[in-house]
Amino acid sequence: MTAAACVVLGIGLIGGAVTGSWLTGDGTDGPGSPGAFATAGELWHSVPVDRLFPPTVDGEGAGPGGSDRTWTRIAVAPDTGCKDAFDPLLRRALAPVGCLRLLRATYVDATRSHVTTVGLLFTKTDAAGMTSLKARFAKDGLDRRTDLLPLPYAAKGTDAAGFGRAQRASWTESVLTDAPVVVFAVSGFADGRTVAAPQPAADAMKPDATTPAAQAGLGHEAKGLADRVERGLRKTVKSSTEEPS
Repeated sequence: MTAAACVVLGIGLIGGAVTGSWLTGDGTDGPGSPGAFATAGELWHSVPVDRLFPPTVDGEGAGPGGSDRTWTRIAVAPDTGCKDAFDPLLRRALAPVGCLRLLRATYVDATRSHVTTVGLLFTKTDAAGMTSLKARFAKDGLDRRTDLLPLPYAAKGTDAAGFGRAQRASWTESVLTDAPVVVFAVSGFADGRTVAAPQPAADAMKPDATTPAAQAGLGHEAKGLADRVERGLRKTVKSSTEEPS
């Protein structure tokens, strides 16, 4: 683990009633308001990386059949642009909202059998732009196409060292509308085996799914970790407002 994994991605902590309103619905500057939306967009440089990507993530009930999962962070990527993080067509699909900053971390499950990269793409657009992107993803099924996958962060010297394009097994992508953020995750096998046909997490999680990704629970890995990072994103804003200035 490098020192960068534990440093603050920026300076200062978020405060103010705007942030509290975004999460609680109190006041006039509530969820989806311009002020709250803008505040959410500052998270990438306003909080410690451990809040966005905790060293350990508990996934109670996140596995197949409601089994529990625990993920351990093994690498944090430097915050960057989006050029080398997505397949070309996905990068093009995301282009209308812009790329302000991209944060990524890779986790391994408790058995060290599966690796998952989870990411937060902070965009340059407004709420209308995010709503438009979400509608397009839903209409055209962009989050289900195997030619629009996020790329894993394969850190040398870790269980994810062999986690490349050909190792991607399952993935999920979520376009938020109350924050300028796209949350995504992509999972694979820690032994570096290739996967001929990646499967969207939503399909891999179905009880009757029989693909290698589904049988290994890799859809649950991607979806479970992405969901908890997304929840943490919102909790971070709320907790920041409660800290003394």
